[in-house]
Amino acid sequence: MKIYALILGVLVLTACQEEIVAPDPVALTREAEGFYCNMIVSDHPGPKAQVFEKNRDQAIWFTSVRDALAYNILPGEAQQVLAIYVHDMGLADSWDRPNDDGIWLKASAAHYVIESDRRGGMGAKETIPFGDSKQAAAFAAEHGGRVVAFNDIPTDYLLGDSGEYGSNSGE
Repeated sequence: MKIYALILGVLVLTACQEEIVAPDPVALTREAEGFYCNMIVSDHPGPKAQVFEKNRDQAIWFTSVRDALAYNILPGEAQQVLAIYVHDMGLADSWDRPNDDGIWLKASAAHYVIESDRRGGMGAKETIPFGDSKQAAAFAAEHGGRVVAFNDIPTDYLLGDSGEYGSNSGE
């Protein structure tokens, strides 16, 4: 009899758990402000990121992908992240003005170019996402750096100093 009560208890608890579904990415608008800088995200060059967390209705915006990925691993920052979306720079219209919508991909699925000569939204070194590994490799061949997977981005690259500030000139 005790085993039946235990099974029933587990089933009731399982049925009561709220299923949380990650929201889809949203279009970048002029109202989106960077989490760290409180500046208009779309005014900055390079790839952007949006983070969704449990119990939060709106996306948290970042002027650079590197900042969003750092936010995700910093103690006390990210609170129950449901999804991180980044610009697929292989589909971007330009470096200076990546598309506002339609080119978002899950951060965990991207191929990243790190250590390149291109600088992100606030002039710091950037973690540049691509949906296609060949496009990432071509970008690295042109701008330096190396291609890594999401789980292979070194923590010290995300949290280390921003390096020399470089040109934000676009393509």
